[in-house]
Amino acid sequence: MALTKRQREIYDFISNFVQTHGYSPSFEEIGAGMSLRSLATVHKHITNLEKKNLLKRDYNRSRSIDLLPVKGIPRRAKPMSAPEPFKLQLLGRIAAGRPVETFENPETLSLEDITRSKEVFVLEVRGDSMQDEHIVDGDYVMVEKVKNARDGEIVVALIEGAETTLKRFYREGPKVRLQPANTSMAPIMVAANAVQIQGRVIGVLRKY
Repeated sequence: MALTKRQREIYDFISNFVQTHGYSPSFEEIGAGMSLRSLATVHKHITNLEKKNLLKRDYNRSRSIDLLPVKGIPRRAKPMSAPEPFKLQLLGRIAAGRPVETFENPETLSLEDITRSKEVFVLEVRGDSMQDEHIVDGDYVMVEKVKNARDGEIVVALIEGAETTLKRFYREGPKVRLQPANTSMAPIMVAANAVQIQGRVIGVLRKY
């Protein structure tokens, strides 16, 4: 079965993407990975590969590209190398002083030796309000994504839908106390319905 060089490269890109991520790439990811600015061009190549029975698409779901077994064309093996490290998203920075808004950041941290949970993300600490818990400015906290927390747990709390902070969590009647671990700082008292738990801290990473 004849393939153009570009079709072969796109097929290999999809194959390697699936091996690495466990799911198929979007048209945008294919375009970015193959330096194709036009999604129409990506669509054309995918359609041609589909006509050659090298892949199929399910038009009722996203990320619907499924590779089919190739006959007559040897599959290119990826070069032998160390296994791909497991990476966690670095979503932004979290205040350990006054609350600040977090922001999305495309960076990742390789943490394969620590956890393989897909429900864990990483935040970089800013401030010193948790210093007595040995969480200081510049540290990274590993956060398990949860919606509820027990009293005394260190949590990432979203306050009034706008600002996040890192504190110990305590329920006090209709309010929540977000307690810093710094004797020079006062706790944050807020109505319970104004606080949304985004996760609890399960580990701390520090660079020297």
